[in-house]
Amino acid sequence: MMDYSTPTGQVRLLIADLRDPPILSDDMIRGFLDMQLSVKRAAADALDAIASSEALLSKVMRTQDRQTNGAAVADALRKHAASLRAQAAAEDESAAEDSHFGIVEFSPYGRL
Repeated sequence: MMDYSTPTGQVRLLIADLRDPPILSDDMIRGFLDMQLSVKRAAADALDAIASSEALLSKVMRTQDRQTNGAAVADALRKHAASLRAQAAAEDESAAEDSHFGIVEFSPYGRL
C-alpha cells in the first residue's frame, strides 16, 4: 500500500497514478523529485513525461467501435502540469513574502 504522506506518494496523488501496477516506478518519481526538489514541480514533470509517452504511443486511432486520441490526452496532461507549476510558483511567492523582515535601529544608550 502506498504511503501518501511521503513525497513519492504525494506525487502519485497529484498525477492520479493510483492503480496497481502504477504507471511510473518509485525510482522514476524519486528522479523527478531529485531534479525539482518540489512535489508539485516533480508531479508536473512526471505528467509531461506521461504526456510525451501518450502522444508518441497512442496517436489518433479509430476502429469500428473504439477511438483513441493520444494528442488530446497529452494536451490535457500538459495543462494539468502547467496548473501544478503555477500553484508551485504561487506558493514560492507567498513564502517569499512571508519571509521579509525589517531592520530597526537600536541603541542601548538611547539616541545619541
